[in-house]
Amino acid sequence: MAELFNNKVAESGIVTIDLASLLPSNEIVVFDIKPYLFRELILKEKDFRAALLTTDWTIYKDKVVGIICSADAIIPMWANMLIVSALNDFAKSVYFGDETKVREQVLLENIASLSPEAYSEQRIVVKGCGDTPIGESAYIAITQKLRPVVKSIMYGEPCSTVPVYKKKA
Repeated sequence: MAELFNNKVAESGIVTIDLASLLPSNEIVVFDIKPYLFRELILKEKDFRAALLTTDWTIYKDKVVGIICSADAIIPMWANMLIVSALNDFAKSVYFGDETKVREQVLLENIASLSPEAYSEQRIVVKGCGDTPIGESAYIAITQKLRPVVKSIMYGEPCSTVPVYKKKA
């Protein structure tokens, strides 16, 4: 006679949040200012503006763009503003930083946009293991976002968790 096993994890009512699901789904590309500089060192306004006018911005269509300068050069703030102005009609969104920094910024924005009320009085497990690395700032942000409304927060997997917070009765 076959024994029936109860899946206690499934019956527990625990809600699992996988932060990797909040990472940007659009491709992230980097716009490097370096090739637009005179001798890849100096920004000359007239030449910079002319180069931006000849740039094919359509390659950034619906992409998340990070602006960087890989050269050790002083870039005036207005230069970044000009780039964003040009990208605005094409890119899904624009940030300052390399791909890693942009991914983190988008992840933090997505956490901030979560409705904490959807998790009210829930027992939450924030998934801690996965194929995609998630930075510490995301775990801090999700904890700050949910702690005021949830029953408990745990870290890990539903079958093996580390308690983080438990509302006092």
